[in-house]
Amino acid sequence: MRKFVMLFLCMLFLYGHLFGQSGYVLNGLVVDENNNPLPGASVVLLPIDKGTVTDAKGQFAIDNLRRGSYTLTITFVGLKKRVDTVFVSNNSSYTAQLEAANLSLQEVVVSDNYADKRKKEESLNIEVVNDDYLKQNLGGSLMSSLERLPGVTTIDIGSGQSKPVIRGLGFNRIVVVENNIKHEAQQWGSDHGLEIDQYAVDNVEVIKGPGSLMYGSDAIGGVIDMKNRTLPLPNSFGGNVDLTGKTNNGLLGTSVSVYGRKDWFFAKLRATYIDYGDYKVPTDSVDIYSYRAALHNNYLRNTAGNEKNLHLTLGIIQNGFQSKLFVSTVNSKSGFFANAHGLEPRNVDTDLHDKSSRDINYPYQNVSHFKVVNTTHYKWNASKLEMDLGFQRNFRQEWSAYVSHGYMPPVFPDTLTFDTDLEREFEKFVYSGNLRFMYQVDEKNQLVTGINSEFQDNRIDGRGFIIPAYEQFRVGGFFVAKHKFSERSRLQMGVRYDYGTIDTKEYYDWFPSPVSDGENSDEEYLQRAGNIDRTFSNLTWSVGYNYDLEHWTLKANVGKSFRMPIAKELAANGVNYHRFSYEVGDPDLSPEISYQLDVGLEYQTKRLAVGTTPFLNYFDNYIYLNPSSDFDRLYGNGNQVFYYTESRVLRYGAEVHVHYELLPYLQMGAMAEYVYSEQLSGEKKGYTLPFSPPASAIINLKYQKKKVAFAENAYASLDYRITAPQNHIVPPEVTTDGYHVVNLGVGGEIEIINQKVNISMQVQNLLNTKYFKHTSFYRLINVPEPGRNIVLNVSVPFSGKL
Repeated sequence: MRKFVMLFLCMLFLYGHLFGQSGYVLNGLVVDENNNPLPGASVVLLPIDKGTVTDAKGQFAIDNLRRGSYTLTITFVGLKKRVDTVFVSNNSSYTAQLEAANLSLQEVVVSDNYADKRKKEESLNIEVVNDDYLKQNLGGSLMSSLERLPGVTTIDIGSGQSKPVIRGLGFNRIVVVENNIKHEAQQWGSDHGLEIDQYAVDNVEVIKGPGSLMYGSDAIGGVIDMKNRTLPLPNSFGGNVDLTGKTNNGLLGTSVSVYGRKDWFFAKLRATYIDYGDYKVPTDSVDIYSYRAALHNNYLRNTAGNEKNLHLTLGIIQNGFQSKLFVSTVNSKSGFFANAHGLEPRNVDTDLHDKSSRDINYPYQNVSHFKVVNTTHYKWNASKLEMDLGFQRNFRQEWSAYVSHGYMPPVFPDTLTFDTDLEREFEKFVYSGNLRFMYQVDEKNQLVTGINSEFQDNRIDGRGFIIPAYEQFRVGGFFVAKHKFSERSRLQMGVRYDYGTIDTKEYYDWFPSPVSDGENSDEEYLQRAGNIDRTFSNLTWSVGYNYDLEHWTLKANVGKSFRMPIAKELAANGVNYHRFSYEVGDPDLSPEISYQLDVGLEYQTKRLAVGTTPFLNYFDNYIYLNPSSDFDRLYGNGNQVFYYTESRVLRYGAEVHVHYELLPYLQMGAMAEYVYSEQLSGEKKGYTLPFSPPASAIINLKYQKKKVAFAENAYASLDYRITAPQNHIVPPEVTTDGYHVVNLGVGGEIEIINQKVNISMQVQNLLNTKYFKHTSFYRLINVPEPGRNIVLNVSVPFSGKL
């Protein structure tokens, strides 16, 4: 770490001597395809948020600029937005010719100028969506709202929580970033969702493929990067009121935001409240292994919940300087399906649970996530310095009635410090820091260097045990060089070094168990986990190339990535009440090493867009939970024992999309995805990996028009999703039949008493189809996906001048 700090300071000192003077002027001209001037075009320079509009001759001038690189955005009604990078080293001139827009890939992403720029700059395959896309595809959580993107699936926990899976990789192989800080919760558990308020996110980038170079160890499978890019205009105020309803689980939710900006200072406040009941499935019973549980009125009992969130943002915007402070608290209470939790699923009080579909009884979980993040950047001349600081506290409690099993006493002792019904408690404190320095050497070359660091302190409590308390520290330094051969051709190369330590704490049972050596017997408090102190380090690298023609785009990236084992993989030793399994870690596991090749090829015109993104991935030692022939007799009712193990793995697959404009305002498209995984060594050689998504495709028809009767930006869409059977499994997974699902969407903007109102409505699972999703948390116990669900979101924006 000391070497990286010294290297960074030396680079900062050297680059300081290269800074030039300020006070330059950028003069420009904006014309259309026929070289006619465009008066009134909007011109904005980022990141300094300085802008103007063109005069009657299509000319503009922006003065008092410092030497350096800027992002220039030019917009004009009816024409394609232009985004370009300009390098100012003296008084400069610039001419922009705006074109008619190519086919807008609304079915892949809701794209804008920022999305186009990111796709051109990033050699990995990336999808960018904005707030409009999230509202049009509103799911039970932010991750389920993203599931329509090719290559993205989810592990669903009921109707209100889900975990992201990118190309078949999930859990701690996917990094979720919010406002530049890695979101850290208890994401190692398949029953643990992500504490993210989807109403508070206005932009999401999904990087498909290893993002370890910039994001660190856990980004071996991909990145979900959430940003709040929207800044209030100077001397303005406004906000938004969102109202959401869902018929399947009776969800009622609202999120209200207000903001204000006076010159250089702005503030935003958002409050969200959601309440939902048990969700319905298109069946009257489910098969929990050998036991069939009847359902009352098709409700999955005790899956109700609520969510209460609060967000505050404060910001300072000056010429070349910007600093934002984000403070948030996300709190939820949600029930576990009563028939699928604990060791006695048959002994469920159905009369209690079936009285109301909105009450939350045992078993349930309380989760609270508090986060403070500061992001600051300072730009001067050709250099930019960015710093992110974050603190998080994730507090999770799982509650259920005390039931004696194994050698636990029949009556809970009153001498213990934790509550009788507190099954498990996890409390994680996370301290994060990032530092990045960018230097624009000239118009063609850019250097980026930085350091990421994180410290975790995770504490446990409660009567149940699965992982020990631990402390974990990680630090990584990277260096990236970017070169533009031309406006069409770009090369990016980078190296990274990571160092990490993990220290798990010993744990003894709170109750004694009989121990015999063959001659004598006694009772002892058995040790479930010992002190483990492991250190990991690795050097990773990445090389990427982008080539853009008028209609063709080609990108390729090859790299090595790394992931250090987590506490559960090293030191688990307990019953997983959500899977009816006993899980055991291996303290000698090696870190995961992955090599991956990503390719992207796309052809795009005003009426046609075709693209494919194949990948090839090899793991030296992939870590996963392997079922064995052993059964636990000490802590449960003979649950099967699973051991964490590692094996060599080969993975490959691709995403494909085709979109065509049949008629003005009418588009037809298809998106498909496929992933294949095979273990090349170990006990399960020849098998795939757990939670491997099957091949699937979406055929879409969408009508959209600027003005329809009294509605603006109106749209109507039909999705026909086809999913293949998944017969390649790892026991105890079961095969899953293929299915067909139809979804509808309609929406637009209407004006009521001079107030704009955005309305979006979905009908999910229109035909109330009974189907099973292979990656669902409840798949093992044959719980089908939710039945027909009508989702309505009404958004009312307001704004004004101060």
